[in-house]
Amino acid sequence: MLRICTRTMVNVGMLYPYGLVKSCHLVKSVSASLVTGRYFTHQTGLPSLPVPPLQQTCEYYLSLLEPIVEMEELKRTKELVEEFQKAGGVGERLQRSLEMKARNTDNWSTGYMQHILYDSNRVPLVVHSNVGAVFPQMDFKDKDGQTRCAARMIAAVLDFKTMIDNETLPVEYMGGKPMCMKQYSQMLSSCRIPGLEKDSLVFHGKSSNPPKHITVVHNSQFFVLDVYNSDGTPLTVDQLNVQLERICNSSPEINAEPVGILTTLDRDSWSKAYISLIKDKINKDSLSTIERSICTVCLDGPIPQASDEMYNTYAGLQIMHGGGSQWNSANRWFDKTLQLIIGEEGAQGFNMSHSAADGTVFMVLADYVIASINRKKPEKILSPVVPLPKPQKLHFNITPDIKKYIEEAKQSMDIIAQNLDLRVMVFSHYGKKVLKDHKISPDAFIQMAIQLAYYRMYQRCCPSYEAASLRTFRDGRVAAIYSTTSASAAFVKAFDDPKKKNTEKVDLLEKAMKVHRWNTGMAISGQEVDGHLIGLRMQAVEEEISMPDVFTDISFHKFLDCRLSTSQVTSKSGCLPCAGPALLESYDMCYSLTNVDITFVVTAYHTCKENNAAQLIQVLENALLDMRALLAQSPRTN
Repeated sequence: MLRICTRTMVNVGMLYPYGLVKSCHLVKSVSASLVTGRYFTHQTGLPSLPVPPLQQTCEYYLSLLEPIVEMEELKRTKELVEEFQKAGGVGERLQRSLEMKARNTDNWSTGYMQHILYDSNRVPLVVHSNVGAVFPQMDFKDKDGQTRCAARMIAAVLDFKTMIDNETLPVEYMGGKPMCMKQYSQMLSSCRIPGLEKDSLVFHGKSSNPPKHITVVHNSQFFVLDVYNSDGTPLTVDQLNVQLERICNSSPEINAEPVGILTTLDRDSWSKAYISLIKDKINKDSLSTIERSICTVCLDGPIPQASDEMYNTYAGLQIMHGGGSQWNSANRWFDKTLQLIIGEEGAQGFNMSHSAADGTVFMVLADYVIASINRKKPEKILSPVVPLPKPQKLHFNITPDIKKYIEEAKQSMDIIAQNLDLRVMVFSHYGKKVLKDHKISPDAFIQMAIQLAYYRMYQRCCPSYEAASLRTFRDGRVAAIYSTTSASAAFVKAFDDPKKKNTEKVDLLEKAMKVHRWNTGMAISGQEVDGHLIGLRMQAVEEEISMPDVFTDISFHKFLDCRLSTSQVTSKSGCLPCAGPALLESYDMCYSLTNVDITFVVTAYHTCKENNAAQLIQVLENALLDMRALLAQSPRTN
């Protein structure tokens, strides 16, 4: 989810294709405070991302390899690293080039990570790149409740947009340091545009004629809805509801040729279909209207019935992919940075592209929207005093060529939907209060429980990371905290060893958590290993020199081949984050804590027979219980 987790490194021009990864989506939550003020006044004072010292990164890299590679592989890698960093060698040359880039750009990392992770990545956005946020279930079960809820969501987004436009959004601070707020100006009125070799990201919010409309999708038909009155004031909830009802009444049947499904294709196929589409002026104008819109609102049809206990799982799948071509997957435009999704049965949430922004930024918006909805009680819908213009349907001329792409998209979308395994567990035995009472870092403790669970399932340690924010730096996105260390490996291998005393196990746990906290500090201060190494590798590509052996080494491939991607995501409103695995063989795990419980959302792919999300969640629950029992037996933690 966060960096380049690919087993096969390609020649660049090439960079990293399908073996991709998802980035930043949901990043480690480090306590942030909000301070009112014009946030762009803080931007110029933010520091640039530093380039870590070469020797430090090389030593750090070797230490992280110890638990995940064979002894002979490590011995070979040490020789390669020594050669790479020797005085006057290629490593020093690339380091100087990277330091020069850092002096001449706002952020030496963000630009090429954008290129590798997003623009040049050819995987479908649905599941593989976009992420979701599931809202708490709403108490409505009909079309009327759906449109009222959607109207309140849209009104809240417009309120938030006003704060962005006026720069009155409270500045976020982490550890007393102001955070970069640029991503907020990119999350609305933006869209990813497919290209033959690479995509592009367009922003319309700061243009000379910023958009005043949203797009609404109902029964796979697209409508343009102006959301501002002639005097510049946003439409009221009542007005929005009337307009949404008009849209629903004018689109009672599902579109047999849904263009929205095209955005679920891999980017190569979609770019070819896109070129065919825009040959027609009507199609080109309709696409432009969608791309320029503030956001897309998806009024979904019914979904398979689920019990209240299974709501989060079923809603998570709907938010992530829509259920397949027979359900709501065509009722989307996955290229839009923000999609608001509202189902007839009370399921709702966001689908978000992180080409433009990180998951934590969207979560702030989600919390704001949910709080706004909960504040406003259902109102009696009154006819607006001023007649509103009828929302206009967007038309598409579907040629036989486009119809072929639509059928291809339906088939590939159904495969994607069937392949995603998503599981939710609310661990209610204890939460962060118990851990803090033991004077233990809740996040480090949970990370070690995840390590223990994986080791119990597979009897091996795997490369894994936790996402962390780099937004204390100008244009900062995310960093990787590598969770698998020699200390964590020693702990998980000792935990079930009957020969080990509890005091020794507690000691190993404390050491592993201490190392994790240190790794966290290194990552959020811009001293991460993978970003630096990839930056050096990219410099070699740009300078067209022979690729250093350290980057073609099997150990480097294993280092980036993360099988376990994790994120702690904080939501004040009970919003659940969801993300698909970065690789076919990997897991993705998001978790959120309260004082009394911990909620986990785990995803995997059914086609990987070795992976089992349901089993991993069960083993994780047992690991958390066993580690709590260990603490209870130890006088040192009581």
